[in-house]
Amino acid sequence: MGNASETALFISTVSKENDVLMGLLYSVFGVLSLLGNCILLFVAYRKKSSLKPAEFFIINLSISDLGMTVTLFPLAIPSAFAHKWLFDEITCLYYAFCGVLFGLCSLTNLTVLSSVCCLKVCYPTYGSKFSSSHACLLVVGSWIYALIFAIAPLAKWGNYGPEPYGTACCIDWKAPNRELSAMTYIIFLFVFCYVVPCTIIFTSYTFILLTVRGSRQAVQQHVSPQNKTSTAHNLIIKLSIAVCIGFLTAWSPYAVVAMWAAFGDAHVVPPMAFALSAIFAKSSTIYNPVVYLLFKPNFRKFLCRDAAQCRRRLCTCTCSCEERPVQKEAQRNKDVSNSTRLSNGLPESHLACRQCPDTGIPTGQLVLHRTARVMAGSSHSEVPISQLTYNLQKEIL
Repeated sequence: MGNASETALFISTVSKENDVLMGLLYSVFGVLSLLGNCILLFVAYRKKSSLKPAEFFIINLSISDLGMTVTLFPLAIPSAFAHKWLFDEITCLYYAFCGVLFGLCSLTNLTVLSSVCCLKVCYPTYGSKFSSSHACLLVVGSWIYALIFAIAPLAKWGNYGPEPYGTACCIDWKAPNRELSAMTYIIFLFVFCYVVPCTIIFTSYTFILLTVRGSRQAVQQHVSPQNKTSTAHNLIIKLSIAVCIGFLTAWSPYAVVAMWAAFGDAHVVPPMAFALSAIFAKSSTIYNPVVYLLFKPNFRKFLCRDAAQCRRRLCTCTCSCEERPVQKEAQRNKDVSNSTRLSNGLPESHLACRQCPDTGIPTGQLVLHRTARVMAGSSHSEVPISQLTYNLQKEIL
C-alpha cells in the first residue's frame, strides 16, 4: 500500500458530516460496551462459585465483545473524526484480524449457547449430563474456530484491506473479482460463519419454543402448580427472542452488503451502506451484556446486591470521616476540662456552667475556702489560709 493509488484507499469516501456522526456513534458504543461488559464480567467473577455450565458461554461472549471494543474502537473513532485512516498498513491488518476474530467468536458463542439451551430444554436426559468441563471444551473450540478464519487471510487465503468507506479495515470484499482463492474464502466464510450459525440458532430456538408450548399445555391439563415452570419458560422465551433479534439486527446487514460486493458489482455498492452495516455489527457489543444483565435473574440479583454493598460502604466511609473531627474535638475539650481541674476535683469557676448543678449558686459567687492545720503548743487547729500572714501563705502555697 505504498503507491498513490493504494494510499488513496485510506481516504474516506463518505462525507465529513457522516464521518463525524460515525465517530460519535462509535464513541457512545465504545463507552457503553466497555461499561456493560466490565459489569457483566465483574458479576460473573463475584458469583464464580455458583456459575452454571451454560453461563460459561455468556462470560466468553462478554470477553469477545470486550476484546472487540478495546482493539477496534480506539482506532476507528479517531479515524472517523479525521475523515481518513490515521494508521499504517500493519495496523490495518491488525484491525481487520481482531475484527474477524472477535466477531466470529461472538457469533460462534451464540450458536453454541443456543445448542446447549436446546439440549437442556428439549432433551433433559442428555442436558443434565452437560458439565463445566464440556462447556470449557466448547469455549476453547469456539476460539479455535474463529481463529482459523481470522488467520486465513494472513496465510494468503483471502485478503485483508480497507473498508469501502475508507476509515476502517476488514476483509477485502472486492478481491473475489480478481482472485479465485479470495472467492473460495468468502464462500466458506459465508456458509460456515453465517448460514450454518443462522440455521443452528433458528432450529434450536424453534425446538425450544415448541417444547415450551407443549409442556405448558400438559401442565394446564393436569391443573398442577406452574409458577416455577412458567417462570423458567418465560425466561427461555425471552432469551430466545433476544438472541435471535440481536443476531439478525447486528450481523445480517453487514453480511448482505458484503455478499453484494463480493459476488455482484462492487462499484455500485454505496460506501455508506458498508459504513451503516459496520455500525450495526459493532452495536452487538453493547446488546449482549444488556440482554443477560436484564433477563438473567441470578446475574441481576448479584448486581443489585453488589450495588447495595457499595452504597453501604460508601455511606459508612462518609459517616466515619465526618465523625472523626467531632471525636477529636470532644477529646480536645475533655483534655482541656481535665487540665483545668483543681486538686480537689472541682472545675475552675470561669469554665463552669452558668448555674452550679449542686447548690444552685451562680458560679461567679462560688468561693473555695482552703484551710491549713496549725500547731499551737501541743494542740492542732485549722485556720483559713486567707487569715494567715502573707509569708505563711507563700510557704504553704
